[in-house]
Amino acid sequence: MPASASSLRQPADRAVIWSVLALSAAGVIAVYSAIGFLAETKAGGDTERFLFRHVLRVGLALGVAGTLSFLDYRTLARFSKWALVASVSLLVAVQVLGVVTNGAQRWLALGPVTFQPSDLAKVALILHVAVLLARKQDYVGAFMRGFVPLLVWVVPTVLLIGKEDLSTAAVLSATVGVMMFVGRVRVMHMAMVGLAGLLLATGFLASSPQRAARMEAWTGLELFASNDDEVAITSGDENYQADQARIAIAMCGISGVGPGKSVQRDFLPAPYNDFILAIIAEEYGLVGALAVLIVFAWILGRGFLRIARGAPDPLGLFLATGLTTAVVLGGFINAMVTCGLLPVTGLAMPFVSYGGTSLLATGAMVGILLNVSRHAKAAT
Repeated sequence: MPASASSLRQPADRAVIWSVLALSAAGVIAVYSAIGFLAETKAGGDTERFLFRHVLRVGLALGVAGTLSFLDYRTLARFSKWALVASVSLLVAVQVLGVVTNGAQRWLALGPVTFQPSDLAKVALILHVAVLLARKQDYVGAFMRGFVPLLVWVVPTVLLIGKEDLSTAAVLSATVGVMMFVGRVRVMHMAMVGLAGLLLATGFLASSPQRAARMEAWTGLELFASNDDEVAITSGDENYQADQARIAIAMCGISGVGPGKSVQRDFLPAPYNDFILAIIAEEYGLVGALAVLIVFAWILGRGFLRIARGAPDPLGLFLATGLTTAVVLGGFINAMVTCGLLPVTGLAMPFVSYGGTSLLATGAMVGILLNVSRHAKAAT
């Protein structure tokens, strides 16, 4: 049913808006504290330069979120197929023209601008999977008519991302899995593809010395006989990163050592990105770290129980489910990596970590989620 003029005047979910603003503010403060080492090595100690860059990107992400919150999600859905085609084309281009950074070929360079197509593909795939699920509800349980057309888009996208960025591919696969479960896709069909995905992920791990080293460092076991031991002995290896993060958490106490007084920021290789929560925990203690996680949990509750549940149509339901899962899962996985519960992944914490394309992609996801909330039925 088309949205009425009155429904369009309904405000976006304020709880999600304030949660995103709180995460962004916490990120700016934490990044400013954690950026010292990067500024010292690359900008002669000019921390304000990197702070300004981060604030600008956060502002752009919030601007994208605000803009998309006013664009009807059903209008955006009409272009989902072409957005995904363009994203997959960029992922293919990465394999040929991609820029290699820290041993990974994930970026494309357009003049002075460098971006990750995987972040754009993540948004496009969630949008198109929601469209397909809504369109195929009458026969979504059928393997050939309902499930295979989903795989035609999901499998190539996830494979192209996973070739160089297995963690993002895993999060995206989990997100799509949640959307399919809510969309009444048969569990047996998803289980078969999930098993194949686990086998393929094992192959990706075995084929990359860096990935194998991360898994072996996390488990403490020699899982891949072909892995080069030298990969795990460098000063920036996975054990080193995880150990420094745990030291930061161990030092935090209840209230932390105080703003700007982190010690581990000079030892963690990426304290402003992958391990930003370790800096927050060290400086603001258990209270600060739990506050960040509670905000993500609050977004999860609002996204599922308020926005998705009150969505006016199946498309809104699936979109709200997928977008909420992607944002919150990224935050929780980042936190679990920091605590040593998962191997080092390289995933940024949404709106908190220093980033570029990932910030804009997250802003786009939140913007579409907020637009669904504008059409959601009032809670009873």
